[in-house]
Amino acid sequence: MKPLFVTGTDTGVGKTRVASALLRAYARRGTSVAGMKPVASGCAETTEGLRNDDALALRAASSVRLRYDDVNPYAFAPAIAPHIAAEEEGRVIELAVLEHAYRRLALLAGRVVIEGAGGWLTPLGPQLTLADFAALVDADVVLVVGLRLGCLNHALLTAQSIRAAGLDLAGWVGNAVEPAFERADANLATLRRRLAAPCLGVLAYAPAATADELGGALRVDALQAKGVPDRRRDS
Repeated sequence: MKPLFVTGTDTGVGKTRVASALLRAYARRGTSVAGMKPVASGCAETTEGLRNDDALALRAASSVRLRYDDVNPYAFAPAIAPHIAAEEEGRVIELAVLEHAYRRLALLAGRVVIEGAGGWLTPLGPQLTLADFAALVDADVVLVVGLRLGCLNHALLTAQSIRAAGLDLAGWVGNAVEPAFERADANLATLRRRLAAPCLGVLAYAPAATADELGGALRVDALQAKGVPDRRRDS
């Protein structure tokens, strides 16, 4: 079963929210799931090492027990671009390390949901981006569109870049990040016309909503229609 790679039109648009909701939605359908945050900045020092809130949320939403280092192979303390954080620490983010962690997760779960960092082309090194990792594991991509001014351009450019990488935009989710966003319905109508992929749902502005609640609002059946299998159909 191909992994799902959750990317966004920008940073702070709700990727963790959607990735966690997808994990819970599939778990409720009987599919074992594991979340992954390959690279994370803005991590807190704990007795167990650096820990990132997004990665912890994905691990909590998973249906199998996971080692933190597999969920989040590269963790950096400063909340800055990952490649800059790595450079400051004298480290190199390697695709092989990310792939090995992904393979370990794939052995434990029927579906791995991978959350990116920032946007689609977030750099990981001089020539490397997170899109390269998505391509390496041949992921289907779910685009989170942060519903605010500018989202149309960002969404269309991201979709174009995903397809240019030879990957399938399996679906998109509209996420309300500004409760007072004007003409939200008109913007959503434009996205539905212009994005050649199914809308998996539109999440209202509800910061307190749980992953289980949000998972119930997503149309994962639309992903099945795009060729993403459901374990219940395979049994």
